[in-house]
Amino acid sequence: MNRYKAALLLLTTTFFWGITFTVVKQSIERVDVYVFLAQRFILAFLFILPIGMYKGNKINRQTLIRGSVMGVLLFGAYAFQTVALLYTTASNVGFLTGLNVIIVPILAAFILKYRVTLFVKVAVALSLVGLLLLCGKGSWQLNRGDVLAALCAICVSLHLICTGEYVRSCDFYWLTVVQLGVVALLSCAVAVGRGKEVLEWHPQLLVPLLVCSLIATVFAFLVQTSMQRFISHTNTALIFCTEPVFAAFYAWLMLDERMGVYGYAGAVCILSGMIISLLPERNVAGNT
Repeated sequence: MNRYKAALLLLTTTFFWGITFTVVKQSIERVDVYVFLAQRFILAFLFILPIGMYKGNKINRQTLIRGSVMGVLLFGAYAFQTVALLYTTASNVGFLTGLNVIIVPILAAFILKYRVTLFVKVAVALSLVGLLLLCGKGSWQLNRGDVLAALCAICVSLHLICTGEYVRSCDFYWLTVVQLGVVALLSCAVAVGRGKEVLEWHPQLLVPLLVCSLIATVFAFLVQTSMQRFISHTNTALIFCTEPVFAAFYAWLMLDERMGVYGYAGAVCILSGMIISLLPERNVAGNT
């Protein structure tokens, strides 16, 4: 697989992730958060399971364990992100989730013993300023949704690192099947624990569910899990920088969301920090 083709596929995936912030925000105004997540991932699992059985190699214990770890992290990411949309704008959630681009090299420094560069430190400073402007409008008064979106970014970062490491030695089809199955199972457990009916039919959610499960989940995670064999953690994260841009644009188009002067300034700071954090790593051979 050509690296540029892999990058294009990841960019396409990022576009679909970006627009689903608005799709999900509109959906959870009609149905419980965890019911929506459960239905989305049950549907995704049912679609991906036959693909894994047909295309994948024989599943083994290592793949099952690693896929489960990825599933727990992915559930955390989606749970924090989806609940965050109840309390803050789709644009804010998009940009805050995008902080994973900066968190990845920091976590990699501790987990994989990578060096924290000066560029990453500058990026962190820029991102803090961006958070102050985007979410606090010039003060440190972040709302509940902003905090949850930041927690989502941490889960996304850990998931991205695990994906890059695990896909080198595990079948990517079964890694995708297992992790989506785990998210479906955990979403169902939380929804039932909250006294909700998981399989309740909501006709108005058919299109959002199909978009989120087929395109933004099955297609997206097959692409991410497989393409990270050809692209480094940091280059993948650089491509993911575009997600909040797609999210903000689509939220403006569909929900008429406006971030204001402070918001746009903060978004520019965060986006700049995302790009700066990756500049030195792109030139370091072997830093994947």
